[in-house]
Amino acid sequence: MKRILFEILLVLGLAGAGYFGWTQQTSANALQAQLTELTETSAQATTSATASTEELAKVQEALKAAQPAATELNAVKAGFENGEVLKDLEAAYAKQKNLSAERQLGLAMVRLLTKGGQDPATIEALQKTLDQVDFKSKQKVICAAQNALSSAGQDVKVLAECYVPPTPPADTKKPEADQTSDATSGDDKTKVKHASGGPHWDYEGALGPDNWGKDFPTCAKGKSQAPLNITGPFAKALYKLAPDYKPGPLNIVNTGHTIQVNVPEGSKMRVDSKPYELVQFHFHRPSEEQLNGKPMDMVIHFVHKNDAGELVVMGVLVKVGNENPGIKTLWTHAPPKEGPAVSPEGVVFNPANLLPRELDYFTYEGSLTTPPCTERVRFFIMKSPINISSAQLGDFPFKMNARPVQPLNKRIIETN
Repeated sequence: MKRILFEILLVLGLAGAGYFGWTQQTSANALQAQLTELTETSAQATTSATASTEELAKVQEALKAAQPAATELNAVKAGFENGEVLKDLEAAYAKQKNLSAERQLGLAMVRLLTKGGQDPATIEALQKTLDQVDFKSKQKVICAAQNALSSAGQDVKVLAECYVPPTPPADTKKPEADQTSDATSGDDKTKVKHASGGPHWDYEGALGPDNWGKDFPTCAKGKSQAPLNITGPFAKALYKLAPDYKPGPLNIVNTGHTIQVNVPEGSKMRVDSKPYELVQFHFHRPSEEQLNGKPMDMVIHFVHKNDAGELVVMGVLVKVGNENPGIKTLWTHAPPKEGPAVSPEGVVFNPANLLPRELDYFTYEGSLTTPPCTERVRFFIMKSPINISSAQLGDFPFKMNARPVQPLNKRIIETN
């Protein structure tokens, strides 16, 4: 058993190195193609010979710099070509009913090195990785799978957060202008994020919820999608909730889609005595969940995760009323525009400040309400809302960031 575990760890390490080399090989191939094109142009266009020569020299230098990585890739691929490592890894994993996303990715990478990017099983393994993970908690896994699919020639859009631009020459200056732009086509304003060079998703236009399924299949094909319109009749719920949140240093970020607070370790919620760590909480306007067809002014989603990777989301509805001291603290330090997380010095926040006194709830099996819309997420929506002032609601930097309600698909909503 120890030997198998050692081999698995070794394979995953090699797969990671192979993936790095694979992307470098892809870059080298592109540079080689550019070199050929420039050589032909130089022969045909004598009037621009000087400029072409300079460009050709730059490409040759870049191609030369990429050769060591390409050589490493060829060496790694040669070590996998006999297929023995892939057979051993498949045999070891066959005993497990459900592979974790990390193991699924490792297996896919070994397939990529052994069988190549045209192997259907390789593509299937990479797609399966994307379908089973939560972007918020396993971004690195999703990025690796998306970049591998792209390098294999698949028509996949790499998320902005995953896109790795080619390394520019040493004398190339980074552009100082903000590269985030809005592209307008006719009367339809389509927001496209260019900050990292890749496509993104949004709440309106061509990148809105109706089109998420093009890049994230579960969003369109899933049968347990969230949010829901909460309406009776209800079944009896027997879950016992026991949130135990702790104060900690505030870490808050404007993600471009919401205001999110990343929570340090220590805050937990027990569901029937089973502990789930509070990872983060964020805001939607209006509430994504509806009660008898009507949304609240906002909702706060508290995202929890246990050691097995299972997710529980507690939704706290928010309505306009008195000023909320907890939200006042958050809004004071929330970045007004998308950017990195900030941790204001000396500011401590307890997520418990945003919980209602009563913990009566509705519950259902759902999904992430943002791409990739991963399912098997248990939702608990609190019946008692908390307050927010109209001014505080107006200060939230997103006028609308809520996914529409999804089909119930014979699910049963329960209540305690």
